Amino acid sequence: MSYTSTAYINVSDILERGDVKPPVPTVGRRSDGTGLFYREQANLVFGDPESGKTLIAQCAAADEMSMGRAALIIDLDHNGAAATISRLVSMGVDEAVLRDPDLFRYCQPEDADHLAVVVKEAVEWKPAIILLDSLGELLPMFGASSNSPDDFTRVHAAVIKPLTKSGAAVLVIDHLPKNRDSQSFGSTGTTAKKRAIGGTSLRVTVQEPFRPGIGGRAQVTLNKDRHGGLRAACPTEDREPLAATFKLWNENGDILWRFIPPALGERPLAAGFVEQDVIELSELMPAPTSQRDIKERLGWGSTRAMDALREWRRRGQPTTVLPAPAPYVSGAQEHSVTAPRSDIGAQEHSNDGAPRSPHIGVREQGALANPMNGEAA
Repeated sequence: MSYTSTAYINVSDILERGDVKPPVPTVGRRSDGTGLFYREQANLVFGDPESGKTLIAQCAAADEMSMGRAALIIDLDHNGAAATISRLVSMGVDEAVLRDPDLFRYCQPEDADHLAVVVKEAVEWKPAIILLDSLGELLPMFGASSNSPDDFTRVHAAVIKPLTKSGAAVLVIDHLPKNRDSQSFGSTGTTAKKRAIGGTSLRVTVQEPFRPGIGGRAQVTLNKDRHGGLRAACPTEDREPLAATFKLWNENGDILWRFIPPALGERPLAAGFVEQDVIELSELMPAPTSQRDIKERLGWGSTRAMDALREWRRRGQPTTVLPAPAPYVSGAQEHSVTAPRSDIGAQEHSNDGAPRSPHIGVREQGALANPMNGEAA
């Protein structure tokens, strides 16, 4: 019995073409050739403000355009056309490419109707890479709540899903939640966001702040990889392994960058929210004994408690010993001193006159020596 219904995938055709291997990431290439992002998939880049999220996405787009592939930037985050184009030129994108609407398009949609036109034309145009910056601005444009799974699913079906069907590597930029318990899970809002990611979800944590005319550095950790292609190229079995170190600098006015692959066994540095939690664990007296102990004493969620405990143990379970409080001297005891008042006064004057040299801590900040154009996002 045979059928001709279009309701099914033609498995025979797939096997005939040899398309039976899982996809591999090929966009945003590390220096070893491994990509950070997948084509025909939605990929998420999230982190704190000014951690380098937009820079990473723009570098990936510049890399694609340098190979003659088309790029679309949907700027909902008000980065600005002049600033964006200036940065792409500094990244080495030829002005002739930027002038060609078959190779590059930039838009700042004003409303959902405007964006719907952009999505429709992108499906017909089929660019190689699409930057959507950012998800936090996209949802309100459709009257959607970032905490509603149904709202996100509706917007995803209207915008992100058709963009991926165009064949592009869609890079969606998002932010971390303010709640520290939620930061370990990923970006803001509903967990439906994470389920909808068909490619990679990357957390960006700044290591050296990105400064205009200077540069900076950030670590990129792998929060999710649906197909496992990037995770297989990460050197540890951590729940969120180091995927790359992003280094950006300026050389004679040109912006240069590298996605540096992690060395064998290299683990990511603790993210800022984990760092503060480790400090809090080191001050617990008595020292914490388990995840449950931390949850009960500090009121943290399971994931936050486990992440902090794991990092605290990796560092050798440091403990901050607070100095013992000075003994309390009551007023009655002060008046019972038998020495003459003149002697006491002289003693007080002597103590007050002794020079004191308070310790002033100085924190060194590492920075790249070369300048960079533009600001981090």
